[in-house]
Amino acid sequence: MTTVLVSVVMSLFIVSCGDKKDQLLDITVDSEKIPSMITEDVSTLISDSGITRYKLVADLWEVYDKAKEPYWYFPKGFYLERFNEDYFIEATVLSDTAWYFTIKKLWKLRGHVDVKNIVGDEFKSDELFWDQNAKKVYSDKFVEITKANGAYVEGYNFTSNQEMTAYSIQDPRNSLYPLKDEDINVEPADTVQTKPDNP
Repeated sequence: MTTVLVSVVMSLFIVSCGDKKDQLLDITVDSEKIPSMITEDVSTLISDSGITRYKLVADLWEVYDKAKEPYWYFPKGFYLERFNEDYFIEATVLSDTAWYFTIKKLWKLRGHVDVKNIVGDEFKSDELFWDQNAKKVYSDKFVEITKANGAYVEGYNFTSNQEMTAYSIQDPRNSLYPLKDEDINVEPADTVQTKPDNP
């Protein structure tokens, strides 16, 4: 009797296990569209070759490290500070949206991109690329540059070193340079003629 009871229980157990296996779903994850990590309210330091070189702040950080071309994505924008060897801020970057392709070490910044360099020059564009391997920043989109001394240049086909201190615009469209004191011709006060109050 006991043997029969054990046999019945075992057969029910095997049948129930078989039913569970049949209920499993085969789900395929698209690594190009599904991030492997999502982080909110990010404020972190990033090192390059063992040296802290960047501070990154973002509302949302998505990592797609299983994609064919692994990348980070910042859909709500980000703020970045770049440090020199003495940990002095040599550039700041603000962008509405950003991608960082980790193998290529290439940043793609889009939408109200605003960069400031160590001497106070400011660069604005709708799109900039920053190639860390080549140590350069470039864009074929419209770029506005306002120098710390008030000079202004705008145009297309912008290239620069990654510190944003040596740069050029191949297709300038407009420029404005402040006048120096020696460029202004002012007559001495004793030669200026004034009209009498009552003619």
